[in-house]
Amino acid sequence: MSMNDIAPDDIPIIDAHHHLWDLAAGRYPWLQDAYHEDFFLGDYRSLCRNFLPEDYLAATGAQPVIGTVHVEAERARDEQVAETRWLHEVHARRGFPGAVVAHAWFDTPDTEGILAAHAAYPLVRGIRSKPVTSPRPGERLDDRRGTMHDPAWLRGFSLLEKFGFSWDLRVPPWHLADAAEVAGMFPNIGIALNHTGFPWDRSEDGLVSWRRGMERLAKQPNVWVKLSEFGLKDAPWNYDDNRRIVLDAISIFGVERCMFASNFPVAGLRISYDVLVDSMRRMLEPLGRDALEKIFYRNAQQFYRVVV
Repeated sequence: MSMNDIAPDDIPIIDAHHHLWDLAAGRYPWLQDAYHEDFFLGDYRSLCRNFLPEDYLAATGAQPVIGTVHVEAERARDEQVAETRWLHEVHARRGFPGAVVAHAWFDTPDTEGILAAHAAYPLVRGIRSKPVTSPRPGERLDDRRGTMHDPAWLRGFSLLEKFGFSWDLRVPPWHLADAAEVAGMFPNIGIALNHTGFPWDRSEDGLVSWRRGMERLAKQPNVWVKLSEFGLKDAPWNYDDNRRIVLDAISIFGVERCMFASNFPVAGLRISYDVLVDSMRRMLEPLGRDALEKIFYRNAQQFYRVVV
């Protein structure tokens, strides 16, 4: 499957993280109900409308995208499996997404049943389930329900191996070390760190702390990283600052465990798809074509077994 035109010298792209939503077909509380003033990119009112396959194709049309991974878009939690069903209908009509990361809570009595329901759909490769996290560094939650230290959460998490699912990990940077502990406990579960570990604090001290967490995670060979979402709440998208983040992440994880991902349409609050991809190409070109091929499509194809 080729979504867009590919020139002979183009390096194809598998977008390892994007979202779609149809507000008439499902309920998305964060888009339709309560507005979240503390959203990590600030004002997101422009996202509160449909983002359908044709919108994604319009955003990406100038780029050689050959496949995608759809990550759950916080559809109402009583519609978790309905989102997966809808995405398979989209794939049947449009040829993408080529892999689906669905949602399930790990600390609820129905965890295994929800995982089994997702597993009935052939494109589901993993689960994104956000653990309970502290609002700022230095605040311990210990084994509170829903945290990565909660025995019930860990029991549910362990079921991913039974179903052959990976975990999409999305936590603030001060929880990266906690996630490394989980990764070490379950070495047979593949983990994809979302959004480059959210290096929100770009001060030197903040970056030192972020790198320390990233290094802890990278010691676990089952953890990969998505080079995505470098946007900040109160600042424009800055090439030089973000280049530093990208190259640091690659240095820590290695070319073999890094994947390009757009986080569209959310990242569109700060940057267009074309500028994002062109910026990433420019950052990565000194690493050589083999590295670009791995980061832009080969690694995602391997990790998520993307249908293209």
